[in-house]
Amino acid sequence: VPLAELSLMNKLIHTSLVESNQHVEILQRDPKSPLFSIKTFEELPLKKELLHGVYMMGYNRPSKIQEQALPLMLAYPPQNLIAQSQSGTGKTAAFVLAMLSRASANEKYPQCLCLAPTYELALQIGQVVRTIGKFCTDIKVNYAVRGNRVLKGTVLEEQIIIGTPGTTLDWCFKQRVLDLTKISLFVLDEADIMIDTQGLSCQSIRIHRALPKSCQVLLFSATFKEPVRAFAERIIPDPIVIKLREEELTLGNIRQYFMVCQSSDEQYRALCNLYGSFTIGQVMIFCQTRRLADWLSGKMSRDGHQVAILTAELTVVQRASVIQRFREGKEKVLIATNVCARGIDVQQVTTVVNFGLPIDEGGEPDFETYLHRIGRAGRFGHRGIAFSVVQRETVGLVHKIEEYFQTTIKQLDPYDMDELERLAA
Repeated sequence: VPLAELSLMNKLIHTSLVESNQHVEILQRDPKSPLFSIKTFEELPLKKELLHGVYMMGYNRPSKIQEQALPLMLAYPPQNLIAQSQSGTGKTAAFVLAMLSRASANEKYPQCLCLAPTYELALQIGQVVRTIGKFCTDIKVNYAVRGNRVLKGTVLEEQIIIGTPGTTLDWCFKQRVLDLTKISLFVLDEADIMIDTQGLSCQSIRIHRALPKSCQVLLFSATFKEPVRAFAERIIPDPIVIKLREEELTLGNIRQYFMVCQSSDEQYRALCNLYGSFTIGQVMIFCQTRRLADWLSGKMSRDGHQVAILTAELTVVQRASVIQRFREGKEKVLIATNVCARGIDVQQVTTVVNFGLPIDEGGEPDFETYLHRIGRAGRFGHRGIAFSVVQRETVGLVHKIEEYFQTTIKQLDPYDMDELERLAA
């Protein structure tokens, strides 16, 4: 699944801020320069209209990233910023506040430009601008995205432009309707996706080169690996960097078990025994292929279980809807392929089942996917439990996973109901 689709899906399903335990580090040009963080939005130099808009978003207090980033974004003189932030942590609201603060309603031309990697992500940012800017009625937004055509000679009066790199380039250099020399704030969102998508990083660099030297630049990325770092250093002079310490995905709070079966039908019976024992919370079941997920979903539905299925052929909106229904408890079981192995946090999930182990193209265990799969049961500091229901010929893969992670995966008899009920308790 493309990174842009995963990012959009996370935006659609995060209806509230994600509380992160990760430590925020700030790297600045002058280590002696004082840093300011805030605990309330009232401490910021925000117009009352923007404060009302923030409360409309449902934010009562700033998130971790907002505490550190907003004072820097809104500072005078303006400062360039690179920020690492996951979806759901409030970073879109933070840079939207910066754009709405910097834009002057009296000036009828574009002053703030925000680039996103896809049409859908650009529209999501626009939705946040509309909500937070609801009471700033004189500040307008336009979209430099596919399907929104402008003719040469058009005079843009909107103060904020949100677009994708290709169409924005077209507006700047072909249609000549967007004057980059008047832009005072440039936001580059989802930089890691820009780099991952052919052509987008080059287009973004071309746009950046045409901006005035005084333009404030804010760059956001979910990851801060070497390609992102190199890209950011290429276009942003003297930035302050806000980064998260690497999150250690740990197996320490997840008990792991495996069951050996002779066939897929026996695997299914073992799964039903498991599900009958573990009635508390919700269960995620991972399958290696869409075909297997479809087969399992049909079988469980026919047996009267409320089941949702999440596979890659669903649209992003459909996937987000499935996850939201599961979060709301409308289905107790979510069957998924690896599209759902990362980044989807459902607090009620206490149990994960691998209906077969994740393997790579060479038939070896896919250790990273295994880690992210079972990690769904250990989110928010909870203790979780993970079962792998495997066929006899793949038992060797279980031992390779044990060796790789230096962990113990205990074998269970799939028909020992007393043991299963003891574990469930």
